[in-house]
Amino acid sequence: MESMTQEQYADSLLGEDPELERVLKSIKESGMPEVSIAPGYGRLLTLLVKISGAKRILEIGALGGYSGICLARGLAPGGQLVSLELKEEYAQLAKRNLTLAGFGDCADYRVGEALDSLDRLEAEDERFDLFLIDADKGNYPAYLEKAIRLANPGALILGDNAFLRGKTLDPERSGPSVQSVRAFNERALSDERLEATLLPAYDGLVLARVRG
Repeated sequence: MESMTQEQYADSLLGEDPELERVLKSIKESGMPEVSIAPGYGRLLTLLVKISGAKRILEIGALGGYSGICLARGLAPGGQLVSLELKEEYAQLAKRNLTLAGFGDCADYRVGEALDSLDRLEAEDERFDLFLIDADKGNYPAYLEKAIRLANPGALILGDNAFLRGKTLDPERSGPSVQSVRAFNERALSDERLEATLLPAYDGLVLARVRG
């Protein structure tokens, strides 16, 4: 019998999650990219929201709502999830999936270019306690800077796909997305405004805390 990877073993301990399985099925049936956050990191999102006591969350990249549900599960009553999504059909599916999961009232979806939405949030003087960056990789460094500027002291910033399916580790790869993710990783771990680490499981997750 072939041995499991570390990630497969960890996922096997999580057990089945019918709600999230339904979301994955809806994403596949809709012909959307099947690139939701890994199950182990989904569980981590819920825990981080609960541990940090985050009341307002900003998600950059909604896809079909998998990570949105994981984030919303950690919110206390009265908490809010603001999710930025480029495509209207993706935002509609995510909203529908969160509503079916019982989180429709706390989710606010904003459709359009994320950088434009971030500019509007900054102009409105909005502030957030936790951020998940999981969208177009070319803008990761810009998203990091925006998150820091929109953060309350002590806010958490998470960035998925830090390894970009192994491309950031390969010195032979130098495409725009690869360079942007490398820059994001390096800035997150060296910026004096942050305390950060990189979790080396699944496709890599940057976890940073904004200094007070």
